[in-house]
Amino acid sequence: MIERPRLLRELQTALRRSPVVALVGPRQCGKTTLARTLVPPGSPRYFDLEDPASLASLAEPITTLRELRGLVVVDEVQRRPDLFPVLRVLADRRPLRARFLILGSASPELLRQSSETLAGRIEVLTIGGFDLSEVGEDSLTRHWRRGGFPQSFLARSEGDSFQWRKQFIQTFLERDLPQLGVRIPPQALHRFWAMLAHFHGNVWNGAELARSLALSQPTVRQYLDLMTGLFMVRQLLPWHENLGKRQVKAPKVYVRDAGLLHQLLGIASDRDLQRHPKLGASFEGYAIEEVLRAVSPAQAYFWATHSGAELDLLLVKGGRRFGVEVKHADAPRITPSMRTAIDDLGLERVTVIYPGERAYALSDRVHVLPVGALADGGATQITKSARARQAKRRP
Repeated sequence: MIERPRLLRELQTALRRSPVVALVGPRQCGKTTLARTLVPPGSPRYFDLEDPASLASLAEPITTLRELRGLVVVDEVQRRPDLFPVLRVLADRRPLRARFLILGSASPELLRQSSETLAGRIEVLTIGGFDLSEVGEDSLTRHWRRGGFPQSFLARSEGDSFQWRKQFIQTFLERDLPQLGVRIPPQALHRFWAMLAHFHGNVWNGAELARSLALSQPTVRQYLDLMTGLFMVRQLLPWHENLGKRQVKAPKVYVRDAGLLHQLLGIASDRDLQRHPKLGASFEGYAIEEVLRAVSPAQAYFWATHSGAELDLLLVKGGRRFGVEVKHADAPRITPSMRTAIDDLGLERVTVIYPGERAYALSDRVHVLPVGALADGGATQITKSARARQAKRRP
């Protein structure tokens, strides 16, 4: 059992602040385990909508729920969208008799329904699998290879982990998506997902994917948006402003979980990974996910120009801009792109994330940071202001 104290604190804070909290994320990422630390599954205040007994008890939901006190959990709430109007009525009672934690597999329909029905009453928290701060720096290699889904990361062997991810993808496509109302053939989505894995870390090119899959561009874009909404794919949007340069305006795409990426690419071991042509792209996607979860920026983009300058991550936090570059190299160096990004984007600093063990400075505004440092406080280095350091050195 791996504790998730940061997530638990965020959840408890949200529950004190809002009458309804939605905890959403992909299946098998740990939502139910987290909720059960607050309300045990045998409690009359815990409803699992995949359990026929819970479904039967909610045949008359207003009658069942209105007498409850304290925290009430409704798991897999997307199976009963008719509960949202009931929750709105109960959330408006004064004094407030109960607060509601609703869990759902990442579903665009769930978020749309809740935002319309429970506007001003609901807070949405997104959860993924384990991050590096939860598993520890010593487990970095295994975490990168297997990904963050608990049953994949904690599997007894590499073979068991690989097989779990294979079954997860099959179940996700053949059972979970139809339950969420998706009517796309599983085989078509699997081909798209596998093809997308080969484009991992690239700028989106819908025309090329459409040709490869013999589909229309609107169709592949629909598939991309669907998988993004289900938290399986990340679209990292481009930053562009009036700089007098032609800038890239299409998103970059990543398979969010490194373990699922490796399964889709047929990477079953560390040896396979080290020899694979997508090694660098895999490390880039892994590091980007860890940086975003560790820093929690207000906004995040990538930046690129048609003349070749680029920046893997542009983070906006506290009204300031910070850059992140990811390099799968033994000793990263300053590149012309970094200098251009600092000047054109007004960056406080650029942090280069790499798989080594030592942090060091390349210049006053460019620093190298091991990815393992993100497990324990390294995120503060990314958003440290170069101007503040300069001011401290002045007599």
